[in-house]
Parts: sequence; structure tokens; C-alpha cells
Amino acid sequence: MKILIAPDSFKECLSAKKVAENISIGIRQIIPDTDIVMTPMADGGEGSVESLTTATSGRIVNVIVHDPLMRKTVSFFGLSNNGKTAFIEMAAASGIELLSKTERNPLTTTSYGTGELIKAALKYNVDKIIIGLGGSATIDGGTGMFQALGGKLYNRENKSIGYGGKYISEIKTIDTSQLPAKIFNTEFIIASDVSNPLTGDKGAVKIFGKQKGADKDMLILLEQNMLKYEQTLFDFTGKAIGKIPGAGAAGGLASGLMAFLNAKIENGFNVISKACKLEEKISHTDIVITGEGKIDFQTQYGKTPYGVAMLAKKYNKPVIAIAGALGKNYQTLYEHGFDVIQSIQQAPCTIEESMKNAPILIQQTVQTIIRTLLLNKNNIRNSKR
Repeated sequence: MKILIAPDSFKECLSAKKVAENISIGIRQIIPDTDIVMTPMADGGEGSVESLTTATSGRIVNVIVHDPLMRKTVSFFGLSNNGKTAFIEMAAASGIELLSKTERNPLTTTSYGTGELIKAALKYNVDKIIIGLGGSATIDGGTGMFQALGGKLYNRENKSIGYGGKYISEIKTIDTSQLPAKIFNTEFIIASDVSNPLTGDKGAVKIFGKQKGADKDMLILLEQNMLKYEQTLFDFTGKAIGKIPGAGAAGGLASGLMAFLNAKIENGFNVISKACKLEEKISHTDIVITGEGKIDFQTQYGKTPYGVAMLAKKYNKPVIAIAGALGKNYQTLYEHGFDVIQSIQQAPCTIEESMKNAPILIQQTVQTIIRTLLLNKNNIRNSKR
């Protein structure tokens, strides 16, 4: 029997690689000689660099950048083995997990560090940069990213604007003359798992602002600023970039990437699954195991386990999903390609206990599932005698 393990990370708990390793341990404790293929996955957020670097036999490059509050921090990006493609996840420089809850304020947080990652990657003379969006602390429309690359944003007094969502409505002039020349010969691909536009009821502010620390008054101001910024981008490019599905990703960073770097936006899971050759691997396996930290009805809207399940069903492969926790109406996923959905929480426990013991809980959950599969297989064999 050949088993493909392709989970996303358990956010704030285990990386996708660690989840896959513990699933593998659980399997081998029951059937040691099983042929296992581990392919850690992501959808553009945390873990994307690890997945893409692993898939291309590449390497991680560490670099000093500025975090969302302009403090120096150690970050990283990935390089493919052939050195032609760089992989960036904006959360590694401009992510919300880099801030405490009391520090989160999208009026002042900036995507500057993401621009520094891009600048560092360009020094390796790559031809393509894939940027995963997700887990951002910012709603600055990518202005900080642009400023870090050497772009200039001036207000009516011909002075440079400040960093953060507070200032994006002040932009009067956009100057790209000091951007690195290499930018214009580099292909930029945005890997995102959301389809939100820049503004409106489903936009960057109203959907994601609160979780980034914005209170009611901030939300009103940020939306007003973002509406002005949307018009600014239209005036600059001649295109309604803010209306493009996904333009609101990462606090509008996607819009800035499209406007200033001519980036193309693609579904994050599709970008990473293609790089990992996931579909080819699925076609040659018997059982597929996926998972993520929380599985609920929203999983079907572009999350990694759903993408894995859809590919598996093309080849009639059974799909098992392991979750740190099961949420609202997760049962609807049985109508969307999933055969088994199982939480690792086998007894009453706190979230903290579950996260602390996640490795062993994953192993135990997988053991139970594999034992059940073997029992069913034996029963079918005996019934045919």
C-alpha cells in the first residue's frame, strides 16, 4: 500500500512538515513497511516557503529585515535548486504573529519588511519570485513594500508619506525611477488563498481589519483611506486593480504588487501543488492523508485540504483528513471529496493541552484510523471466503 501525506500546517502549533512526519510515524507504528510519500503543503500563507523550497530541492536564505513596526528582525526566503526562482512568504517579515496583541494596529504597521525580502532575493539574480500572502499584520496596500524597494510616495507638499494604513490616502505622486532595474525583468507571482477585493463589504478592511487590531473608528478611517488609494492605483495604472479578486489579500499588498511590480495573482494552493507535482504523486498512490489545524465548512473555500481532496477525487483515491479541531458544519465536506475527517482531540482537553501534545495526538489518531482500515480490509477478505 502506498500512502501520500499532504497536510497544511497546524497554525501556531506545528509546521506542515512536522504534521506530515507525525502522521508518518503513526502509520509506521502499525504497518512499518508501508510506502509513504510526504509532501508538506501550503496555500500561500505560513509554510509556503518551506513547501516550495522542499519541492524544488532548494535552500533557505536568512536575512535581516524590519518587522511591521520597523524593528529589525531575522527573516528568510527560499531559493530553488537551480537558483532561478525565489520563494517569499510575507508573514515572515510583515506577519501578525510577529506582534503581540497589544502591538497590533493597522494604522501604523507596514509591509516594508516584505519589500526588503524582495530586494534581497533580487540580489541572487532570480528570474521569478513567488510571494505567498497570508497572516499579515498590515493594511497599507503594499506601500511599505514599495518604499523598501526604493519607490517614492509623495503627498501634496511633495514630502514622503509615512508608513502604515494611516497615510495611504495622502499619496499624490508615485515615483518608480529608483526601483532596482532587475524588477522589470523579473516575473512576480502572487500565491493567495483569498478572493477578496481591495474595498467594500468583502474588502481588506471590513473582512480582515478587526483581526489585525482595528477598532470601530479605525475600520471607518482605513476604509476611507483605502477607497482613496484604490483611485490612486487606478490613476497610476489605468486599471481597476482594486476590483480584481484577491486584490485585498494581505491588507491590499496584492494590489501594490500588481500595480507596482506587475505581479500576477494565482490561487495559492494551485501554485504550490504544481511546484510540488502533487497531482502526479496522487495519481500513483492508494490513500491520501491531508489536514490542517481547524477543519470546518470554510475549508471548501480554497483551503489546502480541500484542494488535496479535489485532486484525489480526480483519480478516485480515498481521502483522510486530520484536524487539530473540527468546527461548524465540517460534515458538509463529506459531499466534497472527503472520506474520513477526524480530530486529534480524543478526550476533553483545553486548546493549550491539545497544542502541547499535538505530535503524539496526531500519531494516536492516525493509528486508530489505520487499524480501522485494516480491520475493514480483513473483514471484506473474510466475507469473500
